[in-house]
Amino acid sequence: MKFSENGLYVERYTKCATCGALIYHQEKQQLLTCDGVIYCSQWCIDWKKAREARRSKPQNTTMSLSSQE
Repeated sequence: MKFSENGLYVERYTKCATCGALIYHQEKQQLLTCDGVIYCSQWCIDWKKAREARRSKPQNTTMSLSSQE
């Protein structure tokens, strides 16, 4: 979060791309980025990669119907 120069309003909110947690820009906190996107923790980066891997797997949605006459 970045405060304006006069300190009266928040100029911009920075949120984790996975969980939506607000990320406060402090010198002690290191920003984690992956593919140009900001995350709050390594766990969120790993979770996003695992979700993408799950979604990219082809799912067998066709059902074979056998006609018995």
